[in-house]
Amino acid sequence: MVKKIFFNRQLIVRQLFLIICDIFVFAASSFMALWLRLEGGLFGVLESDYAHNVLTVLPLSTLVAIIVYALFGLYNSLWRFAGERESLRIVAASFCVSVLHILLLFLFDLSIPRSFVFIQFFLLVFMMMILRFSYRFLRYEKKKKIARDNVSERPRRTMIIGAGDAGAMVLKELQQSAFSHNRVVCIVDDDSKKQGNYLLGVPIAGGVEDIPALVKWYRVEEIIVAIPSVGAKDRSRILEICGQTNCRLRILPGIYQLVNGEIGVQHIRDVQIEDLLSRESVRLDNQEERRYYAGKTILVTGGGGSIGSELCRQIAACKPRQLIIFDIYENNAYDTQQELEYQYGGKLNLAVEIGSVRDRERVEAVFSQWRPEIVFHAAAHKHVPLMERSSCEAIKNNVFGTCNVADMAEKYGAEKFVLISTDKAVNPTNIMGASKRLCEMVVQCRTGGKTSFAAVRFGNVLGSNGSVIPLFKRQIAVGGPITITDKRIIRYFMTIAEASQLVMEAGAMAKNGELFVLDMGKPVRIYDLAVNMIKLSGMKPHDDIEIKEVGLRPGEKLYEELLIHTENLEKTKNDLIFIERDTPLARSEVAEKLQVLAEALEKAKSASAVPFIKEAIRRTVPSFHEPDEVNHRAEEAEEMKAALCR
Repeated sequence: MVKKIFFNRQLIVRQLFLIICDIFVFAASSFMALWLRLEGGLFGVLESDYAHNVLTVLPLSTLVAIIVYALFGLYNSLWRFAGERESLRIVAASFCVSVLHILLLFLFDLSIPRSFVFIQFFLLVFMMMILRFSYRFLRYEKKKKIARDNVSERPRRTMIIGAGDAGAMVLKELQQSAFSHNRVVCIVDDDSKKQGNYLLGVPIAGGVEDIPALVKWYRVEEIIVAIPSVGAKDRSRILEICGQTNCRLRILPGIYQLVNGEIGVQHIRDVQIEDLLSRESVRLDNQEERRYYAGKTILVTGGGGSIGSELCRQIAACKPRQLIIFDIYENNAYDTQQELEYQYGGKLNLAVEIGSVRDRERVEAVFSQWRPEIVFHAAAHKHVPLMERSSCEAIKNNVFGTCNVADMAEKYGAEKFVLISTDKAVNPTNIMGASKRLCEMVVQCRTGGKTSFAAVRFGNVLGSNGSVIPLFKRQIAVGGPITITDKRIIRYFMTIAEASQLVMEAGAMAKNGELFVLDMGKPVRIYDLAVNMIKLSGMKPHDDIEIKEVGLRPGEKLYEELLIHTENLEKTKNDLIFIERDTPLARSEVAEKLQVLAEALEKAKSASAVPFIKEAIRRTVPSFHEPDEVNHRAEEAEEMKAALCR
């Protein structure tokens, strides 16, 4: 209550101060207008009849002016945030006051020069603007001084990329913020019409290609990319050019946040490795797909993993009737459960079931209880080197685990079954990739029934458990070195959110054994990824952090592929999602392959597993090759390409 009274007292004092100032401004503008009109000395103006006439109605005119200003809200605005709207209100209010002033003079039959009203109007606007905005300026200077006294850090010389609305907004906030540590010294924009001009007093010095030279000329220490509407390829190009400098890189979020008014200086963030991907993000249709999943009972196996947990997040946003997380690792499942329950409270029907997809009875118990309509099968062993050593586990979990879940989906009448696959299933060179290719076969052969089966194949996922990004971050944190297997290795990358969105869209489109493939753009060299991560950490590759080659791991190949038969591609409604039409095997053929694998597992119980599993893989996956053979062919192809270029 005391605070409220104090606040009201402050407000009243401020309003009284403005009213008193406006009284003096109105009187001064009236006599200054006469002085300018009559072109005489001060005493000549005061002795004129016009001055007497103005003075006669001045008390009443002043009262009318104060009332008009109050009606226009000029005493309720926070002038330290004043902008265009407040300026327009001053102009409109001053116009009304000038008109009413002249009407009062005519009403009392008091003569006045006709041009008086125009001169007074412009003086009134000018003087009121000076009064209001001088308050803002003095307050800003005071806060700036306090900030300088309290902060010892020298302002960072900053470059802004983008002279559009977002760039202007960032520049304005940085200039006006009393606690900003940035001093914007130049702006970069590829629009030649803007170059050579100034934005809020800062020169637009050149285009994106000029960034390295401008950084040296202006001694830039930090670069802010303020083009939220830029495409992924252009953003990647800009960031690559910025990467040639030693500046700290920061970036604004996407255009959709700008439209919603959610962007401010506080939203500027450091550039992340995802920003360097030269491909557009896949975004889930917020209407059709969300309507499809709304009100459904949905099961996610491996729901505590990287892809599985993100699937659960996006499914939860679609308002399903029931969401079931099935995972063998209770810690991850528990974390996902707690996150979703905290976010949605009692609005989400969520259940967590702990168990292994290898346990057929446990899988059936879950299906029997919940009767899911849609199944996302994300549970799998995925680490290539580990599965080379533990090949039996890869077959049991990935292949026979998929069979168990697919069988139960059919038995209990699920509407859709979507398998999460990988680019390593294409011409596999390792047990893990071969096991996922077998999973695709298991799914593709199940056509013609009530359940629609589909598989979704994509490349590496940035930031997932066990991926190179967390590994590189840990290695950088301890001072290096970053270890890569081979400088020539390239991989396709996407974000966890994109992978999950693709899976959900594919699930909505799936009808009959489709194999969905994402156009993932250009592949990325792992070596380049390591270099960029070191730069984003503010260090220099090889000087601050060493990059060391350690050799290819067992089963690893130099180049990943996404398709088996590139000529058999079919477009979907999403320009970045395709369907590979591969002739599915008959169920009997797949059953024979599974029998071969089962026999190999039985033999492996009493001997080393790898030879038996490898032999079974060669018999069941025709596209399987030894990594040395595939890598040798890839090296020859690269050498031939280089020779042709020469």
